Amino acid sequence: MSATPGPDPRRARVRRLAGVALTLVLAGLGIAVFVTAVTPRGSSTVIAPDDGATGVPTAAVIYVHILGQVARPGLYELPDGARAVDAVAAAGGFTEQADAAGLNLARFVSDGEQIVVPAIGEATTAAPGIAGDGRVNLNTADAAALDTLPGVGPATAAKILAWREEHGRFESVEDLLDVGGIGEAKLDAIRDLVTV
Repeated sequence: MSATPGPDPRRARVRRLAGVALTLVLAGLGIAVFVTAVTPRGSSTVIAPDDGATGVPTAAVIYVHILGQVARPGLYELPDGARAVDAVAAAGGFTEQADAAGLNLARFVSDGEQIVVPAIGEATTAAPGIAGDGRVNLNTADAAALDTLPGVGPATAAKILAWREEHGRFESVEDLLDVGGIGEAKLDAIRDLVTV
């Protein structure tokens, strides 16, 4: 009667090495996913101004002052087209006392804007779309804020919002002339009351 051959030690060793290699690859992927998940988005970076020597234009940046219930209140440089969520991320995120629902994180922010993140139970300091200086921001205002402007009723406010939805951000106050129902006279009446 012949003996059944035992397991090949070389095969067992190869399987163990393959198992160890697979475990290391999976651990590395897990660490990469974790680091990506906890890295804040919209962090501020310093971009050197274009001195014309390279001929390469620099990216447009804006400055946003964020304070209130964030980890690191301050002035942050963000790329043009950034949203409120990017400003919060640049400031280290919300504190435990922050009323995250008190801020529209999806709205675009504009250059020179001040964002105040309220504490839970604290009233916000300005209506949505109203800049720190009291002017109506054409890129963030809702219909109610636009309706506060002289000569702008619900119909014109709806046209402004529709234009913004179709074309994106207002680059200048003069872009209002592209909105149906707004001519030179109406623009002159509201020019000092709005910002972009």
